[in-house]
Amino acid sequence: MTTVSAGPVTVAQRLREGMADGVLSFPLTAFRDDGSLDPDGFRAYVAERLAAAPGAVFPACGTGEFFSLDEDEYRQVVTITVEEAAGRVPVVAGTGYGWAQAVRFARIAEDAGADALLVLPHYLVAAPQDGLVAQLEQIAARTPLPLIAYQRGQVSFTAGSLRRIAALPNVIGLKDGHSDLDRLQRLTLAAPDDFLFFNGASTAEIQARAYATVGVPAYSSAVHAFAPEIAGAFFTALRDNDHGTVDQLLRGFYVPLVELRDRVPGYAVSLVKAAARLRGHRVGPVRAPLTDPSPADLAALTTVLTTGLGLVGASL
Repeated sequence: MTTVSAGPVTVAQRLREGMADGVLSFPLTAFRDDGSLDPDGFRAYVAERLAAAPGAVFPACGTGEFFSLDEDEYRQVVTITVEEAAGRVPVVAGTGYGWAQAVRFARIAEDAGADALLVLPHYLVAAPQDGLVAQLEQIAARTPLPLIAYQRGQVSFTAGSLRRIAALPNVIGLKDGHSDLDRLQRLTLAAPDDFLFFNGASTAEIQARAYATVGVPAYSSAVHAFAPEIAGAFFTALRDNDHGTVDQLLRGFYVPLVELRDRVPGYAVSLVKAAARLRGHRVGPVRAPLTDPSPADLAALTTVLTTGLGLVGASL
């Protein structure tokens, strides 16, 4: 499904407008109980995410278990998302590993009709700033798709490196997962005025107000993957400076969710998928090396989710 790219400027503008109107949605990838991809389940699930009016949709990224997908599965996930989005919101597909493999995924995403790419942190090794910049340069030279860099884990850009990647014609933004607001403020000040930034911390709502103080109000929402009612209520309250509602949702839902998330490595994805199953979505289990929640943690998740939904007048 090859399409003609709308160009970095147009895609960046669409993303900017979408980020002002809603959260960024990172859909789960649906698997069957035997671990195989469930395309029909994924299509139904993505359609429901899109009906909840996200600002943009990011398939096959961290929440979507990009690291567990082979190239054919990745093609199906991105293609289905593009078909279901039908141009209503930008589709930003994940890519990653070393630049050579990242380019292979980039070409698949381009052929599937994605609007842009989120470049996930490279595999395993730490690298100097010159290497981090070169990784983006190599990918940018081999795809016409706009790129958003993702700094998390072993990837962390200095202001000087940010200027270098922002000078690449098709690098349009940065997703931050470090939550180092001092460093992030330096990056926002070093970037061109039209460069995009968004909060990509785990359960980003916890730090959304803090990010906004350094000029980064947009954020990705894992909660949108299973409870768009809560995610939407929080986004509206934050946008409207309704701090009473923000605090109520943080105390009653987000903080208990994060405390549960922090019990086990990988729960940032596993709990999201389990919560989606509790809501009746056909997303299936996580793939190894992730593990599904224990019965006790699933019971705790049910309580947290029920409480959160009740705060916004919804139910399981």
